[in-house]
Amino acid sequence: MKRIVPGLFIAGFWLLLLLKGSILLFCLAIILIVLVAAAEYVKMVDVRPTSLLERWLLHVAVAAPVIVTCLYPYADALLGATLGSFLLLTGYFLYRYKNIDQSYDLFCRLVFGILYVGVLGAHLVLLRFMPEGGSWLVIASAITACSDTGAYFVGRSLGKRKLCPSISPNKTVEGAIGGVLCGLVGALFFAALLLPACNWFFLTGAAVFLAGAGIVGDLTESIIKRGTDTKDSGSCLAGHGGVLDRVDSLLFVCPILYYLLAFPVL
Repeated sequence: MKRIVPGLFIAGFWLLLLLKGSILLFCLAIILIVLVAAAEYVKMVDVRPTSLLERWLLHVAVAAPVIVTCLYPYADALLGATLGSFLLLTGYFLYRYKNIDQSYDLFCRLVFGILYVGVLGAHLVLLRFMPEGGSWLVIASAITACSDTGAYFVGRSLGKRKLCPSISPNKTVEGAIGGVLCGLVGALFFAALLLPACNWFFLTGAAVFLAGAGIVGDLTESIIKRGTDTKDSGSCLAGHGGVLDRVDSLLFVCPILYYLLAFPVL
């Protein structure tokens, strides 16, 4: 019950935001969500005692690609924002270099954070600004949520072969297959409700591929948490951990879906 009630609330808020909320409201919500995700990431990789100003500067550097993309929702703006984040982070390290132990290790971790949280997260905004973008985001969310749920229950009941035991010991091959199939069902169900005129052949193939990408996204966050000796990225979502724990799969699914829609010839 501790997970079900918050989960229903989160799902309801997200659906209302995508289907009924304005793009302005979506951008404000995404900026807040990504700033929290950036704070969680920075907290995991940087354990130094720092001032509030320094900590916020790092949060903004990681989240800047999303913030800029909300203001200028174009792929070209994302490229410039990424460069700006990198230069901001570089300037910070040049200024604080002598006070940072293992500076190169921390620098690489934070640069990865820009790519992981900022650049991948910005594609949620780019996807929302596409035609029927809200509906496609619902479908992407359904793929990740159904895949995660299916993988959990199928893995518990049928799982025998470990998928990546050194990264996530509880994940199984059987669970991953069940997750992909459940992700496909979720995509087809919401597409029938929201986009009945879509290309069903494209959607079926894309949903299977995206469900697999979501599993990779989940495993990627597991690598980060293992490398930083962290159980959950945060605790702001009650029994669901932190924001990164909830969007890790979506961070991989949305960029891929965006480019599949932007360049359909692929």
